[in-house]
Amino acid sequence: MEKLKPKLFSVMKTYTKEQFVKDVVAGIIVAIIALPLSIALAIASGVGPEAGIYTAIVAGFLVSFFGGSRVQIAGPTAAFATIVAGIVMKDGTQGLMVATIMAGILLIFMGLFRFGNLLKFIPYTITTGFTAGIAVTLFIGQIKDFAGIRYLHDEKPVETAQKLSALFANLETVNWQAILIGALALAILIIWPKFFKKIPGSLIAVVVTATLVECLHLDVNTIGKAFANIKTGLPSLTLNSSIFSLEMIRSQLSNAVTIAILAGIESLLSAVVADSMIGSKHRSNMELIAQGIANIGSACFGGIPATGAIARTAANIKNGGRTPISGMVHSLSLVLVVVFLMPLAKLIPMPCIAAILFQVAYNMSGWRGFVKLCKSSPKSDILVLLTTFCLTVVFDLVVAIEVGIVLAAILFMKRMSDVTNVEGWKEVDDESDPDSITLRQIPDHTVVYEISGPMFFAAAGKILNISFKEDTRVLVIRMRSVNAIDATAMHNLETLWEDCHKKGIQIVLSHVNEQPMNVITKAKFDEKIGKDNFCAHIDEALERAKLLTAAK
Repeated sequence: MEKLKPKLFSVMKTYTKEQFVKDVVAGIIVAIIALPLSIALAIASGVGPEAGIYTAIVAGFLVSFFGGSRVQIAGPTAAFATIVAGIVMKDGTQGLMVATIMAGILLIFMGLFRFGNLLKFIPYTITTGFTAGIAVTLFIGQIKDFAGIRYLHDEKPVETAQKLSALFANLETVNWQAILIGALALAILIIWPKFFKKIPGSLIAVVVTATLVECLHLDVNTIGKAFANIKTGLPSLTLNSSIFSLEMIRSQLSNAVTIAILAGIESLLSAVVADSMIGSKHRSNMELIAQGIANIGSACFGGIPATGAIARTAANIKNGGRTPISGMVHSLSLVLVVVFLMPLAKLIPMPCIAAILFQVAYNMSGWRGFVKLCKSSPKSDILVLLTTFCLTVVFDLVVAIEVGIVLAAILFMKRMSDVTNVEGWKEVDDESDPDSITLRQIPDHTVVYEISGPMFFAAAGKILNISFKEDTRVLVIRMRSVNAIDATAMHNLETLWEDCHKKGIQIVLSHVNEQPMNVITKAKFDEKIGKDNFCAHIDEALERAKLLTAAK
C-alpha cells in the first residue's frame, strides 16, 4: 500500500550540498517565472494581484513540504480562473474562502481514503474538453484589458456570452495605446524564448512595457490604477469563523467539489508528467493531502485555490530542481518580492498582463489534441468532448464536469450493453469448421445459451430474452465470458429461474467466474438451482443435462 509520507522526509536521507545549490538556483528561477503569472492569474480570477503571490507563497511552500512529489511546484493556475471569478462575482471573497477551505478538506479526505488512483477514471475527453473551454473563456476575458476597453454602462459580466456582449457594446472605447503595449508584450513573449531561454519572456515583457508606459506617460491602465488598494507586505491571517454559516456551506458545496476534483486532477497530472521527466514515482494520496492542506492555508492567508502547475514544475526540473527544497525556495523568494518589490508591481500595464494570459490560454488549450480527438475518436467520445467544451464556455465548469461525467457514464454503459450478448447455440452440421458446436453434442430436450460480456443493469434485460422449445427440460447457460454481474442481472436470473421452475425446466450453469459466483452465493441462488447444477466446463454441463433429461 502506498505510504502516506511526504517525499521531503524520504529524500532528505541522501541529500547533498551539491543538490542544495541546484535546488536554490532552480527555486529562484521558478519564482521569477511565477511572479508575473501569479499576478496575472489573480487578476483574471477577479481578486487583487497580491492574492496570486500569497497563493504561490503559502500553497507553494505547503505542497513542497507535505507533498508526495519530489519536484511539484504549486500555485494559482489558469484552470481555476473562470470558476474563481464566478464565485467572487456572485458570493464575494468570503464565498471563495469558504469554497476553498471546503475543497481543501475534501482533498484531505480523498487522500486519506486512498482516492488518488480513482481520479484516473475521469475520461480524457472530459479533461480535454473543459481545459480547452477554460482556455477560450480565459482568452475572451482578457480582451477588455488588452484593448483598453472601458465599460460605459457599469456592466459586470460574469458569463462568457455577457462578456462578449459588453465588449461589442463598448467598442468605441478601444485604446490604441493599450493595444500597442499589449502587442509589444505578446511579441516579446513569443520571440524572446527563441533566443534567450534562461530568463523568462514574461519578466522581460513586464519590465519593458512598464518602463515604456511610465517614461512616455502613456494613457494605459496599470495595476496601480486598476487596484488602488493593492496590499504590500507579508500575508496575514484573514480567516473569519463567522462566515461559516450552514447556508454559506450549502451554497458553496458544488463549487468546493469542483475545485477539489479539478485540483486533484491537475496536481496528479502534473506529478505524472514530472515523474516521466526525472524517472521517479510520486505518492498520489499524499499529494492529495498536501493539496488539501495547501488550499486551506492559501484561503486562510487571503489566497485563492491552488494546484500543481505543470509549466512551473517542468521549469523547476529543467533548471536542476530534484527535491521539495526547490519548491520551498521558490516560495521564500516570492516572500522577498512581496516585502521589497511589491510597490513596483503597481507599474505593470494591464495589457501586458492580458498578453501573458493570452499565451497561457494558448498553451493550455491543447488544440492539437482536441482536433485529433475530433478526427479519430468514436462518435460517443466526440459528443462528450464537445458537450463538455461548450458547457464550459457557455455556462461554467461546474455544469460542464457534472454533465460530462454523467454523459460519459451513460454512453459507456450503452457501449458495454452493446457488446454484451446472450445467444443460443444452434447445431450446424459442418465438421470442417473447428469452432462448430457439432463437436459437442447437445442432449435432447436441452437448450444451450452463452452469455458474453458483463451483466449489469444496462444489459441485464437480455437474460429475459432466453426462449425455450415446448419439449425443453434443461437450460444450460455458459458464463465463461461473464466477468461481473450486478443486482439487476441477479434479479433477472431469479426471474428466469421462476419461469423455468413453473415450466419444469432445470437450469445448469457452466463456468461461473469468481465475482458472479460470489453474487450468486450471497443471494442464495445456488440453493435454488442446486449446487450439483454448477459445472466447471461446458462438457461437464452437457453431461449433467444428459443425466437430467434421461431421468425425466
